[in-house]
Amino acid sequence: MELVILSGKGGTGKTTVVAALSELSGGAVRIDCDVDAPNLYLYYQGDDIDQDSFYGGLKAIIDEGRCIGCGVCEQICRFDAIRLPMIDGFSCEGCGACVLVCPQHAIRLVDEKTADTFITKTDTGIISRARMEIGSDGSGKLVTFLRKNSKQFEPDNSLTLIDGSPGIGCTVISSITGADAALIVTEPTQSGLSDLKRILELTKHFDLLTMVCINKYDINEEMSKKIEDFVREADIPMAGKIPFDKTVMVALNQLRPITKFNESPANKAIVRMWDCITKHLSDECGYMHKYPSL
Repeated sequence: MELVILSGKGGTGKTTVVAALSELSGGAVRIDCDVDAPNLYLYYQGDDIDQDSFYGGLKAIIDEGRCIGCGVCEQICRFDAIRLPMIDGFSCEGCGACVLVCPQHAIRLVDEKTADTFITKTDTGIISRARMEIGSDGSGKLVTFLRKNSKQFEPDNSLTLIDGSPGIGCTVISSITGADAALIVTEPTQSGLSDLKRILELTKHFDLLTMVCINKYDINEEMSKKIEDFVREADIPMAGKIPFDKTVMVALNQLRPITKFNESPANKAIVRMWDCITKHLSDECGYMHKYPSL
C-alpha cells in the first residue's frame, strides 16, 4: 500500500504531516521524493545502509586536441553553453546538437552525476532519499529510482509513505504513478484552493483515491469553509483539519515529529486524521492496519 502526500506549493506543512503519519503507522517505509528539498530524514537518527550515485542526464565535453575552433557548435547551441574551447556544464542541457554538427567529432556526451542516493535505517524503519549535486535539477527519473530502491527493504504488506514534491510537475507525476492513494495538504488561502484544484485534476487522471487535509485551517475559517464546500461538491473525502499550533514550531526546532507532543492540538487532529485515512484505505484499497500505542 502506497500513500503519497502532496501539496500545491512548499511550506504547507506536508513533511510535518508525513513525519507524524509515519509515527502513527508504526514503522512505514518512507520515501522522500521532494528531491529538491529533502528534509524528512532530519527528524530521525539513523545509519545509511546503502549509498549509490545517480546519473540522470548527459553533458557535452570537448576534446581540445581535436577542436579546430570553427565555432559551428557555438552557433548551433540553443542554450548559449559553449565558449570555445569550454562548455559551461551548468548551462549545457545535453541535447547533443553540438555533437551532430562538429566536423572534427571533437565533442561527445558523457553521463552526468546528478545526485547521491541513500537508504537510511532508523529505529522506525527505512527512508529512501537523495542528495542533489549543486546546480542539478530534480527529475522524475530520480524519483522513480528512489521508489524502486526502497522495494528491496520493504516488508510484506507494509505501508509506504511518499513525501511528494510540491506542485504538479514531472517529479510529482513520478511520485504518484502506481501509488494507491493520495493525501493533499492545502492551506486556507485562495491560492491554496487554486493549487488544490490543479492537483486534484492530476490525481483524478491517475485514478487515485484522493483525500484532503487543511493545515492551519483556523487562521482563515471563511476560506477553509470554501475549501470544504468544494471538496464536498467534488465528492472527495475530507481527511482532517489541523489547527494552527505553536507547538509545531517547537517540534520543528527540536527536529521531532509533532506526535511526540501528546497535548498538542495539531497532534490530536493528526491522530484523528490518521484514523480517517486508514478507514478510507481499508474501504477503498483493502488496507488493514493497527498502529501501536503512542
